[in-house]
Amino acid sequence: MLPAVTGRDEFAALVIRTDFSGEPAWRSVCTELSRPWGDGDYEPVVHVVDDPAWSGATAHDVVAAVSADEDLSVVFLADRTTMRDHDHSLLAVAVLTRDECESDEEFEAYSGSVRAVPAGIHDLHANLSIANLDFADVADAARLDPAGVFRSF
Repeated sequence: MLPAVTGRDEFAALVIRTDFSGEPAWRSVCTELSRPWGDGDYEPVVHVVDDPAWSGATAHDVVAAVSADEDLSVVFLADRTTMRDHDHSLLAVAVLTRDECESDEEFEAYSGSVRAVPAGIHDLHANLSIANLDFADVADAARLDPAGVFRSF
């Protein structure tokens, strides 16, 4: 069983490290996460979980563990791909289960996963948190990138 995530500010993006194979890569991710965003206008608000108890957790495992947080619409995983990818793209996963939706169409629009560069998670998290956009909009933006990675709106 995965540990509970505690102490997260409701406005903080949640980043959970699930791969512990590359310390230099992880430091690089953390540096990127701490930079101001939105043309440098906004300070990042991030809650990082760097606990080996999460090592190897899948997206499904993580969503199940954090789904009780009603203020959370997306969680970001620093997984094996993150640590090996040149851009250190995180896996952004919508925190939504099929049971929470009235239809398959609603679930399709508001669920899913996409890769996002560390500098892009703040924009993604903010827009989803205030329901300015849905996850389908994020996926559409990622499809416009040659690598299929969300960078920013």
